[in-house]
Order: sequence, then structure tokens, then C-alpha cells
Amino acid sequence: MKRFFLTLAAVAQVLTVAKAAAQQSQDSLLTYSVEMVEVVGVRARNTSAVTHTNISESEVARNRYGLDFPSLLSLTPSVIATNETGIGIGGTSFRMRGTDATRLNVTINGVAMNNPDSHSMYWYDTPDLISSVGDVQIQRGAGTSTNGTGAFGGAVSMTTAAPKSEFGGEATLSYGSYNTQKQGIQLSSGLLNGRWALDARMTHIASDGYIDRGATDLASYMVQGAYYGDRTVVKLLSFGGKAKTYLTYTGVTKQEMELYGRRYHTEGQYESDSGPYQLADGTHVDYYDDHTDNYLQLNNQLVVNHRLSERWLMNFTGFYTYGYGFYKQYKADRTLGEYLNLGITDYGIEADMIRRKIMENHTGGANIAMAYSADNLSLVMGGSWSLYACPHWGELDWVDGMESSAYAGRWYDNDVRKQDANLFVKADWRVAQGLNLVADMQYRHVYYKAWGVNDNFDWNRMEMQPVDVNKSYNFLNPRVGINYNFARYHLLYASAAIAHKEPTRSDFTDRYMFSSDDKQPEAERLYDFELGYNFTSPQVTLGINLYYMLYRNQLVHTGMVNDSSDALNVNVPDSYRCGVELTALWRPAKWLSLGGNATLSANKIRDYVDLLSESPTYGQNLGDMTISYSPSAMGRCFVGVNVGGFEAMLNTTFVGKQYFTNNECEALTLDAYNFTTLDLSYTMQSAAARKVRFGITIHNLYNQMYCSSGYGYSYMWDGERYDEAYYFPQAPLHVLANVTVTF
Repeated sequence: MKRFFLTLAAVAQVLTVAKAAAQQSQDSLLTYSVEMVEVVGVRARNTSAVTHTNISESEVARNRYGLDFPSLLSLTPSVIATNETGIGIGGTSFRMRGTDATRLNVTINGVAMNNPDSHSMYWYDTPDLISSVGDVQIQRGAGTSTNGTGAFGGAVSMTTAAPKSEFGGEATLSYGSYNTQKQGIQLSSGLLNGRWALDARMTHIASDGYIDRGATDLASYMVQGAYYGDRTVVKLLSFGGKAKTYLTYTGVTKQEMELYGRRYHTEGQYESDSGPYQLADGTHVDYYDDHTDNYLQLNNQLVVNHRLSERWLMNFTGFYTYGYGFYKQYKADRTLGEYLNLGITDYGIEADMIRRKIMENHTGGANIAMAYSADNLSLVMGGSWSLYACPHWGELDWVDGMESSAYAGRWYDNDVRKQDANLFVKADWRVAQGLNLVADMQYRHVYYKAWGVNDNFDWNRMEMQPVDVNKSYNFLNPRVGINYNFARYHLLYASAAIAHKEPTRSDFTDRYMFSSDDKQPEAERLYDFELGYNFTSPQVTLGINLYYMLYRNQLVHTGMVNDSSDALNVNVPDSYRCGVELTALWRPAKWLSLGGNATLSANKIRDYVDLLSESPTYGQNLGDMTISYSPSAMGRCFVGVNVGGFEAMLNTTFVGKQYFTNNECEALTLDAYNFTTLDLSYTMQSAAARKVRFGITIHNLYNQMYCSSGYGYSYMWDGERYDEAYYFPQAPLHVLANVTVTF
């Protein structure tokens, strides 16, 4: 921390001297603003007849003092944020309309951020991304054509923040409960010689976490350079960072919470005669300190926007992402015959060990889009191509009772190649004043190949599980809509869309854990119908959206997880999600705002047949069942006050009951919960800086004892039924204070 303050002081000194000499020519702004030229291919416009919410750059800025991005997304309709460490930092994710992160498309500057293998967006692998983002658009439902994995419940489109037009920067410090802290600095050159701009940011975020040993240590960077020509804007940017998080992906049972408290979990735990901790049965245990997830990710993009004429605009984005990481895990009493490199065939031999599960991924490709704009017609056409390569392998760092030479080599080894390409065209035709017809057609081709030996030992075959996937998919994703603005403040829209999505890696490799057959998972299809009305006036904003999402072969969570706690999914032939989304905002005075959103929904599998081989209801047709992790009610309300430099925001969130499984088992549920957040800040002007902001956020104001997520399953053993449920408790009342200096 001392080094950080010394660095900050030195940088501030340099800025004071350099500021006077900085050139701030505005000539090129006659053609372009310094704002990032939006990647038109993936964004919805006001006339697009797409259910969406926009988050402005100023709103993003108010939420970037320490928490991960899902906390911001959860302020929008139908979005739930989840967290493993209990405080919104580390293992965070989100769901939209009950759909999990593997089916929610995330892009930044039009570049897909979802991992091509797992289809998830791992927010802590790109630490403090929120500090690099300009604005955000959240699309619910099938949305518009996008790049990367299919948007099967929604999409999040982000742009990086634009270089500033004036010389300056920002330094921020945060500190709060559970040793949560953030230090960050951002510098901008301003516009140099009327053409050039440079930006850079460095951030460090750390926390001990609410969950015991749930420590997070994140270092991130972002650097970008831009050239503004008369017709061309070029940006070269790189962002990413290094993450180290203690593995907390194993939840805790209700019984364990009663015995050891809500902060307890078992990851890294091992028996030890002299262990300092004692379990209820008298067993002494200790914990392996380096039971961690370690990951480095570097995202690089070249963005070129060129105005061909008054009506035509071209965008090209080239990208390359490098990632390398590993789990380092202490595993007690492992059967040594499961590890190929040991050469042991006696499956009765067990030993403690420390192992690494390693991956190295490379993703490269390009997006291109052409936009045409006339008085009554707008066209966007383009496409994307990417290639993903990722070897996975495992090594042993230590095996109790064995020399290092005896466990050298890899205990599993497999590889992946994936090509993802799409072509699309979008049309927006203004038929009459206020009336627009829109159409969107995307063709997407996916080729996925995986081969080698996986990390799972198949006890049915008495061998390491072979990986042998060779699949090609060809999807057509059409959408049509109508948008009608009338009587100044009123908007009506309707749309119909079809979307497809391929299975994830674990859908292929882990299906054997619950399946009674050797079938491979099927691709999913979605028919999405949306009907909405918005009223927008200076004082009042109201919205209502009705949606009906009909699925064929939807992959739904079983409640089970694999060895890395990734959810296991099963295809269900016929299912649907339908509901109503309500939004409201009232500004009775300039200094006061009140509002909120709510979602009421039904999420059902029609004639659900339980195909989990060890389930107590295996093979039974259970009738219409509620889809797992899909609450029927959720919402948020808020009160905001802004007087002078003082701001206050009181947010209350409610999420209804959720089932872990698809057979509505009451023993495997996540109780309804609610929590309130109070955000207070004061911004002042000073002679030494443009502004100084002091803030404090009180999370879980009313000290609710709730869990944001979990998992569970049922099985039969010796004629008895067992229901196992695991939860991720969230922290009681906790605070995070911050100070930000803008100069």
C-alpha cells in the first residue's frame, strides 16, 4: 500500500507539470467526437423492437468502486447476480430470465468475451473490467444478431470507455469489511495534435471474502491508443490482468452451517493429527493455503471505423486473447489408479496429493460490419470469424509417500479446436412517421472438435474417460419486429425470433455422470416472442414487456455439478418461459427519483421425464415441472436523492424461491430472499483537482441471512433416498468506503 501511495504522488506531480503543456486541439472533433464509435453490428437501436436496457457511462462509473460487473447488471430487469465468496468479488456470475451464464452472450466492442469452450464469462479473469467500460446495453430474449456463443436468454454488449478529450486522470482508493480494498489509477493524454489520444489504467483489488479463506487478489490493466482522422478512427487497446482466488466453489450444507457457522466450507481441508481445527466428530483437520484458481488473461483488439461516404460506415475489429491458468488443489485419499502417469492398477491404494488442472487458450479472429443509413432505411451487414485452441492437461505437484520422479508427467491430456463464423444482415425501414419495420437474419457455423483423455475416471469402464467430439452446427437465426412511436411519449413494439445454441464442453464430457445411455447432447432451439409498451416523459417512465420463450431441447440444470462445480445439464424436449417485465421511474423533483422493476414469470418443462440414472424418480413422467433456478417473482425498488454534490441511493432487491432440480423437490430449494443496499456519496470541487468524491456503500443494510445460489441432487442408496443440498451464504451487513480524485 505504501508503494502505491508513493507512486500515486509521483504521478500526480508529473501530471501537474505536464498539464500546462498538453495540446488540446479540437479540430478533428468536427468530424468525430472522441467517444468510441459504437460497433453497430451487435447493438439495438430505439427502433429495433428489441427488449433492452441501456446503462450510461455515468451510471457505470457510480458502481465501479470494488464489486464485480454482475452487481451492476443485477440492477436491471430479470437479472440475478450470484457470488461464491459472499461479498460480490471473486466467483461472481449472473442469470437472466432464469437462464444461466453459459447461455448469455457477452461482448465488448463487438468481440465475444464468453469462453468458447464453457460458454461462460468469468468476470474475475478480466479483473475490474467495469473500470474500462463506457456504456452497456442488456438485451433480454433472443436479441439482435451478435458474435460468439448464442444469446439464448439475453446478451450484454459493452464498449470500452473512450479516451478523454482533455489531459487528466483519476485515482481511486476503496476499503471496507473483510479487508476488501481497491487501488486504481487512470491517466489520459487528452487530444494530442488534434489527432492522437492515449489512455492507461492500473488497478488492484483484494479481499479476504466473507466465506472462510475466500480470498481474492486481482491485478488488472488497460491501455489504449487512438488516432482520429478526417474519415477514420483507429483504436488499439489491450486489457486484462492476473487473478488468484481461493477455491470456494463447494457450497455448504444447512447442517454444516449449524455446526460451524455460515462462513464454513470444505475446500482444501484435510485430516491431520495435529490439525488446529476440530470437526464435530472429533476429527482434527487443517487447510492447504494454496488451494487456488490462478489465471492470466490478455485481451487485445484493433478497432477501425471508416466513413466511406455520408451514408456508409465500415467497422473492422481484429482481436486476439491469450489465457493461461490452473487450479491448484489439495485432494485427500485419492485412488491412485485414477491417475495415468502413476502406472498403478491396484485400485485399493489411496494417498493425499496436490494436483494442478491446467489450460492454455488462444482465441483470434475478426469482425467486420458495414452500415448504410438513408432517410427511411438503415442497413447493417457483416460477419465474424474466430478460431479457438485450448489444450487441457493435469500434473501432480506432490503425492504422499512417493518420490517426485514417480508422479512426473501428465495424468490427463486433451485438446480443443473450435471455429465460429457468422454472417448477418439487419434492416430497419421507416414505413411512416413513427412506424418502423425491422428484420434480422444471421447464419452461424460452428465446428467443434475435442480429443484426448479427460480428467474424469469412468468407474463403469475402469478407465480415464476418452474425449472424442467432432461436431458441426449450422444455424439460421431470423428475427422480425415492428416499432411504433406515437403521441410523442408512447412506444409500442413486437418481435418474433428464432435462436439456436450448441452444447458446452461439459455437456459432452460430463453427461456420463448422470446419463443411462451414451447419447450426446442436442443443440437447443428457442422461439422468442416479445410484446412491449413504453411511456417516456420528462418526469415519468413506464414500461411493460410480455415475453413467451418456447424451447426445443433446452439444456436445463440438473442440480448436479462436476468436479469443478460446473453445472450438469440435460436436454428436455419441450419447455417454456413466459412472463411480464415491469419498469417504472418517477422524478417528482429534480433532486428526487423513485422507481423499480419487477418480473413475474412461469418457467415450465412440459411432461418432464426424469432421465438422471441415480434419481429416485428415474424414468417417471412427472408432468409439468418448474425449471431449475427460475424464480416466479423477482424485482427491485429504489429511492434516489441528488442535492448539490450529495447523492444517496437506497436499493432493495427481492428474489423468489428457486428449485435446484427439475422435479420440484422441496428439500432441494433456495429460499426467497431480499436485501437492501444504501449508497452515499459527496462530490466536491477543489483547487488541486477537478473533483473529489467521497463515498460509502452499506451492503445488506438490514442484515439479512440469505444465500444467493446453490446446488443439489437426490439419489438412492441401499433402498434409502438421500437429498443433498449445498448453499453459498452471503455476508451480513458490510461496508465499502471509497475516495476518488479526478484531476
